Amino acid sequence: MTDTAPTYSGPQRILSGMQPTGGLHLGNYLGALVNWVALQERGAACFYCVVDLHAITMPHNPAELPDAVRKAAAAYIASGVDPEKSAVFAQSSVTAHAELAWIFQCVARLGWLERMTQFKDKAGKDKERASVGLFTYPVLQAADILVYKATHVPVGEDQKQHLELSRDIAARFMRDFDCDGFFPLPEPVIQGAGTRIMSLKDGLKKMSKSDPSDLSRINLSDDADTIARKIKKAKTDPAALPDNVEALADRPEAANLVGIYAALAGSSKEQVIAEFAGQGFGAFKPKLAELAVERLAPVANEYARLINDPAEIDRVLAKGAERARTVAGPVIAEVKDVVGFWR
Repeated sequence: MTDTAPTYSGPQRILSGMQPTGGLHLGNYLGALVNWVALQERGAACFYCVVDLHAITMPHNPAELPDAVRKAAAAYIASGVDPEKSAVFAQSSVTAHAELAWIFQCVARLGWLERMTQFKDKAGKDKERASVGLFTYPVLQAADILVYKATHVPVGEDQKQHLELSRDIAARFMRDFDCDGFFPLPEPVIQGAGTRIMSLKDGLKKMSKSDPSDLSRINLSDDADTIARKIKKAKTDPAALPDNVEALADRPEAANLVGIYAALAGSSKEQVIAEFAGQGFGAFKPKLAELAVERLAPVANEYARLINDPAEIDRVLAKGAERARTVAGPVIAEVKDVVGFWR
């Protein structure tokens, strides 16, 4: 729908976030957090929020939510996100997100939201009983991005549709209120080889914190012994590793473990296959476990240290929220002027 971009001359900014529901895992680390760390080194202003407003679109325990936010923030920092370089904060602590979301709900069109495939996936067969927030949360995502006039957003395959909606909403806002160039049309930052890490128990399912089996994922809080044990128990097939990547097409579990190795090693699947071709998983899994422990044990150790010092996490979240409000406040004030609100 948005095929021409209005001229936007503001600074480059990056926005991303994750829900504080369940512990973060290897898929989050390789699919997002590693990329966030790389992006903060490129000089753009980075805003990494824990999206607790999104978390309440589904049933949740209010007593557990604050601690879940702390755990997510701890995982961000333990993975290498530097609070001195990037704003780390809870989404709900910056009220401009919710204010802009309402304005955008008055700009977005019902038909746009009805085409969002993730609502159908999350609501399932009982969509009439789903919350309105679950239906409209892509509009809140657009507000998350545009309240900072973010120019770039790290996205996985399942979020591309929502980013396109953000572009549509920005373009429609600027047309409706005759303010060409007010918002950027945010661009996707395509992530690398580790974007789609699958379950250790089913190579056709994405690794998920909601999977009832803890053996299906490697949590960022897992210690070295647990990491090694989960890789040892990971589902495989009886065949040896092939001599070309194409031969993994019908072997989802084998392809997943090769992809995990490549992402952890910072190499390609082709390089992994060249090294291990002809070897069985009895030889490959110990090497993968060794690599995973080398990469992830320091993350788990730092995570444990932070969790034992909640006051430090709270200081990071408070400082990050202050930095975020410094940027979001003037943007929402401008939006209110454009819309014509009295203030």
